[in-house]
Amino acid sequence: MHYAAAFESAVSNPQGFWTEAAERVAWIKPPVTTLKTRGDGLADWYEGGTLNTCHLALDLHIEQGRGDQIALIYDSPASGEIQQWTFAELLAEVARLAGLLTSEGVSLGDRVIIYLPMVPEAVFAMLACARIGAIHSVVFGGFAAKELATRIDDATPKVLLTASCGLEFDQVIPYLPLVDEACQLARHTVATRIVLQRKQLHATLQHGDLDWQTAIARAEPVGFVEVPASHPLYILYTSGTTGKPKGVVRDHGGHAVALLQSMAETYGAAAGDVFWAASDVGWVVGHSYIVYAPLLAGCTTILFEGKPVRTP
Repeated sequence: MHYAAAFESAVSNPQGFWTEAAERVAWIKPPVTTLKTRGDGLADWYEGGTLNTCHLALDLHIEQGRGDQIALIYDSPASGEIQQWTFAELLAEVARLAGLLTSEGVSLGDRVIIYLPMVPEAVFAMLACARIGAIHSVVFGGFAAKELATRIDDATPKVLLTASCGLEFDQVIPYLPLVDEACQLARHTVATRIVLQRKQLHATLQHGDLDWQTAIARAEPVGFVEVPASHPLYILYTSGTTGKPKGVVRDHGGHAVALLQSMAETYGAAAGDVFWAASDVGWVVGHSYIVYAPLLAGCTTILFEGKPVRTP
């Protein structure tokens, strides 16, 4: 369907349009309704449907024979690294991290804050949370301690995932001092902090912190959890420039439908294509079009750690 025709269909028959769009999703249990409005002005999408976003983004492609296709390319002029993972390799990383989170007491509905730079582990972490029905809240790595503390208090995470540092051009930005300060400012106490040690800076861990690489080596992979369409996938906060940051919640069902629809109808992307969104996982475009939409569509996605200036 061309864009003009899709637009006309969405305007003239929205129920029919989004019912048809939902057919792109490999539901575990298909929804019994598309949209049900409530008296409070809110609405329920795809009631009765069950799925898991991580399953759709990884397991399903392996089941369909695309396990050896490249799923993720990490291109980092900042660190001088280029790495890639097939769908099968990416699933192995995600399932093991999901197992680590589970071993730290994270379960269905628990929140996990992800305060990471543009590294592959940020993608692993988002998908690992989705896999076990936990709700991730990615905080942009450029935010200072006060902003991180505000989000800790609102999301009340059980676990915080972070790194020893981020890279900005020729600068190494230590992350753990910011995390330490944020945890001191916050009223909520994070039970577990898991720290990725990057080769550019080795951070001194606090008592109770887990070294990412050491902890992941002993973790056991876990399967995905079937969740209702309305189950929250993530919380992403507005910038707070006009007031207190507001947490926007996206669910598993409607989110998957909308992203698959946009990849097909807006971008014309199909399984096997390579897709790059020049954004950051700390923002909604990074959530949607670096991590979730390309992988849901069976594309190869590019994670770029760098800036559009001063990059070779």
